[in-house]
Amino acid sequence: MIDDNIIYTIMDEGKLQKIIKRIASEIIADYKGAYKLVIVGLKTRGEFIANRIIQEIRKNEDIDIETGVLDATLYRDDFRSNLKVPNISIDDMPFTIDDKKIILVDDVVFTGRSILAAINALMDRGRPKVIQFAALIDRGLRELPIKPDYIGEVVKTLPSQEIRVRLSEVDKEDSVYLIEKKN
Repeated sequence: MIDDNIIYTIMDEGKLQKIIKRIASEIIADYKGAYKLVIVGLKTRGEFIANRIIQEIRKNEDIDIETGVLDATLYRDDFRSNLKVPNISIDDMPFTIDDKKIILVDDVVFTGRSILAAINALMDRGRPKVIQFAALIDRGLRELPIKPDYIGEVVKTLPSQEIRVRLSEVDKEDSVYLIEKKN
């Protein structure tokens, strides 16, 4: 469990699984086979959500999917102003992205800055044909004109609140909470 003040539970394990299946189904429905499909999870929780989406797609379809993991920390516009020392990792994308359909996956979209950083990091690697975006939670309050193509759930929040995604791979539970931030 977490120490912060939980306002309410947005998703339990069952609801999270249903939403992953729905996002996978939407990706399959939109996939026309015109371009090679690549699903890239953003460090950290986006990576695990992407893996779950890929598992669902592979259960139901015979689609060749390349997968990758992207850490866009160094591309963030607040990297230099952030007082924390970032935990930089090596990306796991041992393939070219040129002329491919890339679906970036993250846990929560908020201001849009993380996904912009991820797009910039991708563009330094090549020229994809299409970039789409999947987010488990869209919490609103966008600062940039970025909108997910695949959304698990929209949860309107206040600036004083956070969405906390917990995944069994890193947190030993599957759940999503709305949290009142501590001052």
